[in-house]
Amino acid sequence: MSQQTDQLLSPDPDRRPLYPAGLPGDWKAALKDEFAAPYFYDLKDFLVQERREHTVYPPAPDVFNALRYTPLENVKVLILGQDPYHGPGQAHGLSFSVRPGVRIPPSLRNIYKELTADIAGFVAPKHGSLTAWAEQGVLLLNAVLTVRAGQANSHQGKGWEAFTDAVIRAVNAKEERVVFILWGSYARKKKKLITGRQHVVLESGHPSPLSETYFFGTRPFSRTNEALEKAGLAPVEWQLPATVTEAT
Repeated sequence: MSQQTDQLLSPDPDRRPLYPAGLPGDWKAALKDEFAAPYFYDLKDFLVQERREHTVYPPAPDVFNALRYTPLENVKVLILGQDPYHGPGQAHGLSFSVRPGVRIPPSLRNIYKELTADIAGFVAPKHGSLTAWAEQGVLLLNAVLTVRAGQANSHQGKGWEAFTDAVIRAVNAKEERVVFILWGSYARKKKKLITGRQHVVLESGHPSPLSETYFFGTRPFSRTNEALEKAGLAPVEWQLPATVTEAT
């Protein structure tokens, strides 16, 4: 191991934080210790090697898009996914969302079905981009932010969970109400991180076709807006634009 690598992995408390480009300042402040932690340096080295040897999704510039699109001060809803889509061109850093022009995955189709039943007048778009939600304060966070192509859950246990748990704790520390939407057993395990009495947690089955019976009819979108309005916060406009042209 080179001297430079030794320095990167050493437990030096003065280590420089590895901030992603374009990260909002409030996320930098809240997560400074995570970006400087030894595990995060290890994770960075792991990803560099993975991208040398394999195809990894999403592309490197998109990995932190959830935080870029939704500054901490704007977060009023958090929808937690497990890890990114592992098919070509799908993942772009927002949980459950896919790039414009990409076939809508089954879980997202079921989300649209529930929205149609839950929100009066909702019309499912022909695209799967959820960036309009992120721009309104819906943090579309995956517990693991990268994946090897074609291998679901392949980057679990590499350090992402420690980082995204810190993201959840930072959101939990907000004084204003946040609605946490936890779909499926994996996401529901994170409920222990949500301790603020001002917050609301909505739990149900995952929208995957494998568990859709326990998802349909749970009305998470209208219930989210009811909880936000009770706290004096603006509801989410769940209707997505009919067309999107953004590159991400």
